Amino acid sequence: MRRLAVYIAFVSAAVLIPIVWVWAGDSASGLPEHLEQVDRPAWIHPDYNDVTIPPNIAPLNFRIREQAARYRVRLAPAGGSPRIDVQGRSADVILPMDRWRALLAAARGGQIGVDILTADKDGRWRQYPGFQIAVAEEPIDSHVAYRLLRPVYNFYSDLGIYQRNLETYEQSLILHGRQYDRGCLNCHSFRSNDPNRMLLGVRSMQHGNITLLADSGRVHAIGMPFGDTAWHPSGKLAAFSRYDVRMFFHTAAMEVRDVIEMDSLLGYYRVENHRLQTVAPGADKERLETMPVWSPDGRYLYFISAAKLWTDDKTVPPERFREVRYDLVRAAYDMDSDAWGPVEMVLSAEQTGKSILSPRLTPDGRFIIVTMCDYSCFPIYRPESDLYLVDPATGRYERLDCNSDRTDSWHSISSNGRWIIFSSKRDNGVFTRLYIARLDESGKTSKPFIMPQKDPGYYDGYLKVYNLPEFITGPVTTPNAAFVRAVREGERFKVDALTAATPKVDSTPEFWRPRDP
Repeated sequence: MRRLAVYIAFVSAAVLIPIVWVWAGDSASGLPEHLEQVDRPAWIHPDYNDVTIPPNIAPLNFRIREQAARYRVRLAPAGGSPRIDVQGRSADVILPMDRWRALLAAARGGQIGVDILTADKDGRWRQYPGFQIAVAEEPIDSHVAYRLLRPVYNFYSDLGIYQRNLETYEQSLILHGRQYDRGCLNCHSFRSNDPNRMLLGVRSMQHGNITLLADSGRVHAIGMPFGDTAWHPSGKLAAFSRYDVRMFFHTAAMEVRDVIEMDSLLGYYRVENHRLQTVAPGADKERLETMPVWSPDGRYLYFISAAKLWTDDKTVPPERFREVRYDLVRAAYDMDSDAWGPVEMVLSAEQTGKSILSPRLTPDGRFIIVTMCDYSCFPIYRPESDLYLVDPATGRYERLDCNSDRTDSWHSISSNGRWIIFSSKRDNGVFTRLYIARLDESGKTSKPFIMPQKDPGYYDGYLKVYNLPEFITGPVTTPNAAFVRAVREGERFKVDALTAATPKVDSTPEFWRPRDP
């Protein structure tokens, strides 16, 4: 009786689980003698047709969206070996990790050819035109940190910062809001893609509003929350923004949510003495300054700045909110003397006709990638948001080829400058997913591909959004428990009052808080 039960269980599993065979021999089962040639490529999801990928990316598993009784797929480099052959009744193409890595090594600097065949129930085979996947020489940073949340603006009970190993499919938790009384967390930043030094903003009714500083496995709590934060390359200080950010709603639009900064300024935090100071050129009472980022040599702080067009800080939205467009500017900084230079224009909103946001410099300082939209400083809610390349030496700018007709924003650049990762709503206009593209020496981008998942249908039913991706060169090794302990029980570093055009730290009202995408 027990043997019968085991047999039934085995047969049931065989029926429920799609069958896939993989082989590596030259002849294996061979190709059918008679093939019907199809004049269009096979529909696959995700779309990996003619993308460029790093030589250390996880397998690009995909689903063939063609009705068939059987499927055959071959992936091979230019030399033909090693190759991966997959066949079976399942439309899901699952690539073995070890063979995929061998294939990437053989194709590095070249291409992988992909051929797809399908057969109907009568055994008639069809062959689709093959396509190529280019494999770059340059690797991608092994990990990326991001925030996962539900696409509802006021739902914070399921919000966390995670990290993902791009060489595998492993995702792990850094910190979750449920671990400290359903709190909010955001504005995570790293020093030059280094996972060992991190700043992370936390807001909690029970435990207060603070910033966590993780350094080589230890976590300290700073007694105030930062906004958008940027580490100086030296690691000795970090610039940040403080702002009064308000959400409001349109009665009818593709995206009904919108956000405006009613006021903002820039400050910086010195690690050695826990001292806060105002960025003098970034605290003009007549302007809104935010989104700081350092040049790779640490000599300039880039940020965005817009004229404050209202005096009434209570009416939301202010009457002229659609006219708020940010310039890209910079100010020189000398660390030895702790002195700032004047504001210098890099690219003006008057020149572009758009609001210039989220500057990120390539590691060599040659280019700046920004997001542009029609107005405001909150691109995730602007459907027209796109990524642009700026040459700071000439002022030339151009829209990147990796954009779509829907929101593309919140980008990060790899430590070698050859890869970008960004949030995009291109799939359905609602859920942001992470896309990766190669950035070449001239500033051109390749066709982007979605961050791979082991299950090809993973994103079809995933109801959370990704935002604020940050490349890091390895995993964050600071234990989750250390972050939780710092929020719940950790001693707060006391900081000086931040004097500027906005309230002092010791009298900061609740609405001065990090933004929530």
